[in-house]
Amino acid sequence: MDLRSLRLTAVAAVTALLVAGAAASWFGRSADAADHLDPPARTNVGANSDVAADLADVFIWNTATTVTIALTGAGPSNPGLPGFYDTNLVFIVHLSNDGNPATDEATIDIRFGRDPMGKFGVQFLNIPGATGPIVGPVQTILTDGPVVKAVAGVFDDPFFFDAQGFNESRATGTLSVRNDRNLFGGRNDTSFVIEIPRSAIANGTMPVTIWAEARRIIP
Repeated sequence: MDLRSLRLTAVAAVTALLVAGAAASWFGRSADAADHLDPPARTNVGANSDVAADLADVFIWNTATTVTIALTGAGPSNPGLPGFYDTNLVFIVHLSNDGNPATDEATIDIRFGRDPMGKFGVQFLNIPGATGPIVGPVQTILTDGPVVKAVAGVFDDPFFFDAQGFNESRATGTLSVRNDRNLFGGRNDTSFVIEIPRSAIANGTMPVTIWAEARRIIP
């Protein structure tokens, strides 16, 4: 499935270790993203890499009435591979709308699980505008009322980066980035997409800051 063209029309108390994070803002403020393979001690150590917990990017776009949040990670992986559905991870999306990006006024908790048949599903808790938990199978658009929608699964990585052009630019001092070379082209992430009413998080003209983290449960 292609995250870039996806339109959602139909992304507990634990003892945990913070392993990764990414952030973005909207309402006209700058955005930061791209947290692939960071920090190296957690995600870039060969067979011991905690790939499932490696967050990548937070993307946000909005209409006059809705806000869509996309959280990507566990990639980029080659086509045809399954998602990294780790049931011992909790993903938390933080939302701040009081003008202080260091605080959050709402959090969305996301966690994978299995049904009695062993098939993977996902649970979204505390989505602004939802009437309760949203639970269902992966790779399926789940709904709560006419506006709130959520999906988790494997999607094409929407991030663009010409790694060859970047390295050539650094080596030669001449800008060599091209729009027909993309390191992430055709590769996938395990991702979450959430669509909510804009009114559920808007606070007048205050900017809204959204960031995410992955927490691994320690038995």
